[in-house]
Amino acid sequence: MKRKILAILLAVMLMSAGCAERPSSSASSESASSAASSAAEVSEPESSAQEVSSAASSSDAAASGGETSSAGSGASSAPESTAVSASVSGALPESPRAADSFFDDAIFIGDSVSLKLNLFTTKTRQTEPNLLGKAQFLTAGSMGSGNALQPVSDESIHPLYNGTKMSLADAVAAAGAKKVYIMLGMNDLAVYGVDGAAANMETLLKGILEKSPDAKIFVETATPLVKAKNIAGNKLNNDNMRLYNEKLSEMCQRNGWYLVDICSAVQDSEGNLNVSYCSDPDDMGIHFTDEGCRVWIDYLYTHTPQ
Repeated sequence: MKRKILAILLAVMLMSAGCAERPSSSASSESASSAASSAAEVSEPESSAQEVSSAASSSDAAASGGETSSAGSGASSAPESTAVSASVSGALPESPRAADSFFDDAIFIGDSVSLKLNLFTTKTRQTEPNLLGKAQFLTAGSMGSGNALQPVSDESIHPLYNGTKMSLADAVAAAGAKKVYIMLGMNDLAVYGVDGAAANMETLLKGILEKSPDAKIFVETATPLVKAKNIAGNKLNNDNMRLYNEKLSEMCQRNGWYLVDICSAVQDSEGNLNVSYCSDPDDMGIHFTDEGCRVWIDYLYTHTPQ
């Protein structure tokens, strides 16, 4: 009988000990739950980073599905693009401000958007002679990587260098440039689509390097349109522009070229061109004011290789 009583007492003691340990296990669970909740709260504001991945995936889908697919994808996703990536993947990070002399051996290639930068720099050098160092420009309205690859002729779009019209590859070589900054694409998307425009850019740059093998390539992301001109039904819209810039990012990583994300410096919170930087918001909605050019130039100075 005594043994039975002892056994019962021992069982009761063991049960009590087990119950005493359970709150500790529960507390750990609550702690883990609390940590997970906190982590979720911290990462929630980074939804824009997820949207970057989404844009990259859309870009991959466009590559496999062709231009029609990419345009369709851009139109369907447009309403969700309320938050935009601050920077395209692989772009040069912010750096200490470069000296003016960094741009002494640079040449800037571009269409009418860069032509405005050319005009602004030329005008501003009257009071700030060292702006962008001794950088030169090869700019022409309506130029794209596609028509820049066409033969030089009296009718071709190629800009003049020292009074002579020549291919971009020949002009860069004649200028002796060691840094090639290029922004093209605005006049290519509607004609060649996202994939075709990016392919033409790569072909153009490889042709330049054949004649200037020591040159470093700096690809500037294409800048967006103002909101009023961002029409999803058009091939030239900001969704396709983002897909194109992602393609440029892939191209730069593949070839070891630098990507300079000018787009991130001039876009608003929805990914449109900041209207205060646009000189023609009621017309084409793509060209820059002096203020916009100043922002562009400041970005160039503070995003250089280290």
